[in-house]
Amino acid sequence: MSAWIVFGIIALVVLLLGLSVKVVKQYEQGVLFRLGRVHGVRMPGLQLIIPVVDVLHRVTLRIITLPIQSQGIITKDNVSVDVSAVAYFKVVDAVKSVVAIENVYHAIDQIAQTTLRKVVGQHTLDQTLSETDQINIGIREILDVTTVEWGVEVTLVELKDIQLPDSMKRAMARQAEAEREKRAKIINAEGESLAAAALGDASDTMMAHPLALQLRNLQTLVELGVDKNTTVVFPAPLMSTIGELGSFLARESAAAASTMDGPAPIPMQPLGTPQAKEIPANGEPLPAPR
Repeated sequence: MSAWIVFGIIALVVLLLGLSVKVVKQYEQGVLFRLGRVHGVRMPGLQLIIPVVDVLHRVTLRIITLPIQSQGIITKDNVSVDVSAVAYFKVVDAVKSVVAIENVYHAIDQIAQTTLRKVVGQHTLDQTLSETDQINIGIREILDVTTVEWGVEVTLVELKDIQLPDSMKRAMARQAEAEREKRAKIINAEGESLAAAALGDASDTMMAHPLALQLRNLQTLVELGVDKNTTVVFPAPLMSTIGELGSFLARESAAAASTMDGPAPIPMQPLGTPQAKEIPANGEPLPAPR
């Protein structure tokens, strides 16, 4: 009988010892309640508590990733979008996170969803797509003001996905296409303007130096003959030059022929032919011959 009593006492001691020994991990803190009142915070390591009298709540201090479910939001310019995000937070005061609120993780999830709808609803669609950094900062600041009383610090909030209606996607695609066409036309017009200015300068140079135009024509002919074409192209200025050269050679030949033949003979008048009367410059007739 005494052996059973000793065995029972040993078992009770072992049970009480097991209930009184607690291990707090390195990334945790323990909030100790004694008879329902906060008795302090237990740091990481081996901790002893009084069974039945003390209750130890472990609170993790690591950064927790909280995905925010996709929310149907109407933007400031009345466009319906679905926005999802992700929030990162950590507990900085273990006692407040246990005493101030019942379930801190569920509370942060709910407040993050409502804050996301509120902040995105204050921006237009273009701002939501282009100013995500400012929206993230705005959500985090609002969450910090609310969660500081819960002993929680929100370290980061990021918009994860923005879903647009199909009609809005098509409209944005048309807008982007029109914008690219506008820029292409502007660039083309600027190129034409620069080319026209350059051609004007080149024409002024060619007017001052006519030989430059002939050299340019010859260069064009060389470029056309690279592909071994059978068609010969003569530019109009070259044809006029050839015509002028032919006229010049004809005039030179005529002048040379007239020089070699000597002076032109004086035509003889036949006998009996009355001579033409010479009229002086003053208009009076000459005296008759004697």
